[in-house]
Order: sequence, then structure tokens, then C-alpha cells
Amino acid sequence: MSSIRQTIDVDRRPEDVYDYVTDAQRIPEWQLSAVSAERLDEGPVGVGSRMRVTRHVGRRVMPMTMEVTEYDPPHSWGMRGVDGPVRARVHGEVEPFDEGRRSHVTIEVDFEGHGVGKVLVPLVVRPQVRKELPRNEQILKDRLEHTGE
Repeated sequence: MSSIRQTIDVDRRPEDVYDYVTDAQRIPEWQLSAVSAERLDEGPVGVGSRMRVTRHVGRRVMPMTMEVTEYDPPHSWGMRGVDGPVRARVHGEVEPFDEGRRSHVTIEVDFEGHGVGKVLVPLVVRPQVRKELPRNEQILKDRLEHTGE
């Protein structure tokens, strides 16, 4: 199956957008399915950093460990799930435009199911994310443009 990809324009500098989207503690502020998120290691974020994100997946609440696989501020980031039945692969890009005052934000997500996740991914996870990702990006845009985050 193909990945789910969504792009939105945000009236903020790429550095502001990148700092916000890559801050683990901010994830529940703009991602509807996220119940909580926390860093699992100390020090600066970079490739190999890990976080635990707990999400509503259908009617279940599932914790998952995510590992940073790409970290190129303020341009792109990547993460992959390393445990649990549903393992996401996420790639994000922030591209400047309007002389660097605004940003194109693209988020691409794909999934791999393990065990019960092989059933959950096509029946629950993909439909949920197809519906949620555009809403998440709109929340991201609204928070960054109107709350001064």
C-alpha cells in the first residue's frame, strides 16, 4: 500500500515550524490521536533519539516507541516505530517560501503491522490516519499562526 501524504502552508518561518513539530511534548497539542508523548533519552534530539507516544488507535490506547531516523533542521525529519503491533514510518519536510517567512509543511506516513497489527493497519489505522492527517496539519497551522507558539 502507498504512504499517506499531506501538505499545508504555514505562515511561520521554517525554523519555528521545525522546532515545534519535532518537540515530542508538543505532539499531543496538534495530533488528534496522541494521548501523550515523552522523550526517552537525555540530551539534544538527533538520529537515534527515542520517544514514547501513546495513541488512540480505533478503540484501543497503544503506546509505541519511535526512533528518530533523520534529523536535518530546519528542513526534514524522519521517525520509525520500533515496537508494538503498529509501527509507523514518518517523514516530514519544511520548505521555505515567501523569502523564508512562510513554510510548506509535508508529512508522509506509512505503516507496518506485526501480529494483530497486520489486521489493524488496513482496517483501522490507515483509514484513521487518512482522515486525521489533514486535520492534524490544520491544527498545526492554527496553533503556529494564531497562538504564537
